Amino acid sequence: MANVALGKEDAAARLHVGWHELHADVSLNFQLNRWAAYGGPRWIADVRPVLPRLTGYGAWRTAFVELGEAAASEGRALHAALHFRCGEFFMLPSDPRKEPIRRRLLKLFRQAAGVSENARRDVPFGNLRLPAYHFARESARGTIVIFGGYDSYIEEWFPLFETLRDFGSNVIAFEGPGQGSVLEEQHAPMTHEWHRPVGAVLDAFGLDDVTLVGMSLGGCLVVRAAAYEPRVKRVVAFDVATDLPAWMMRTQPPAMKATVRALLALRADGMFDRAVSSLAPTRPIMEWGLAQAQHIFGQPRPSGAFRTARRYITRDVSHLLRQDVLLLAGAEDHYVPLSQLGDQARLLTSARSITTRVFTRHEHGQAHCQVGNFPLAVKVMASWLDERVQAGPP
Repeated sequence: MANVALGKEDAAARLHVGWHELHADVSLNFQLNRWAAYGGPRWIADVRPVLPRLTGYGAWRTAFVELGEAAASEGRALHAALHFRCGEFFMLPSDPRKEPIRRRLLKLFRQAAGVSENARRDVPFGNLRLPAYHFARESARGTIVIFGGYDSYIEEWFPLFETLRDFGSNVIAFEGPGQGSVLEEQHAPMTHEWHRPVGAVLDAFGLDDVTLVGMSLGGCLVVRAAAYEPRVKRVVAFDVATDLPAWMMRTQPPAMKATVRALLALRADGMFDRAVSSLAPTRPIMEWGLAQAQHIFGQPRPSGAFRTARRYITRDVSHLLRQDVLLLAGAEDHYVPLSQLGDQARLLTSARSITTRVFTRHEHGQAHCQVGNFPLAVKVMASWLDERVQAGPP
């Protein structure tokens, strides 16, 4: 496959460093910082005037669609894509605006990056096609195969992939079931048997010695894949993720957590569905979160989504890993409890080596997946990879 190169707009504005306090809501502030990491000061300048309007999800969606239209009219493809993505992120699957905006923002991401749609390779996987992009370089130290997690599009990560390539590796990025266009266009729900899509990608590119990197929930998927795929020699959890249900219930009061566990254990699905559905209208984040979980896991009811989420753990497979493993974590990750870093390290009883790295607020890397300092996270991964490659095979 031809080398994928990023264009001038993206090269000038990619991977900004800095954490910004833009919104009082922790989750919404994280999302703003997520896109500011790519858009930089110019994107933040667009956003600041509308911050007082961002009092609810409906206003949020409207404001960012308007900002996207304004940036697009000015020919700022990257900023338009980021604004549209910020608005589309919180659109429910039933929202008629979601699909046309999704298609438009992906086209804008490719335009900003100078990547043609023909650069995408569709990897056969059963009756599905897994989109993959190959960021190649000469004299590479090896190949990184990388994927996202719960709610990203592979195109939004282009600047990070090029930065990884600049540090010396070939980079192959793909979407699997439950992600990006595989979910939205092919309607394929996520699978916890992640070694299967990884294996399909390795087969398609003829790879037998790779570093596998999973981002966000991918920190769980990467461990599950490496447990059964011997062609994976090095593993990076970016960030660590041992237990998805713990994420989903982290902000709930203890009584709610106990009730959820009890109802699922009793298989009282009807009662569970009625309970969470009655709460959702009073808590927009819950309404969106439930709809998103049902969409990603292909479950028509909340109980089914929660039950499926219980498969996304690592304690049942971690002991099978014999690779070198790098575990990353943000000290103030609002999704993943920091305790999961220690949990994952202890579970890797057969790994060749285990390296952990916690990023702090002083480094602007305290948040989930080091939003605020992607360059530092990339540098840490690249340095670790250099050491592991020099160490040679087991």
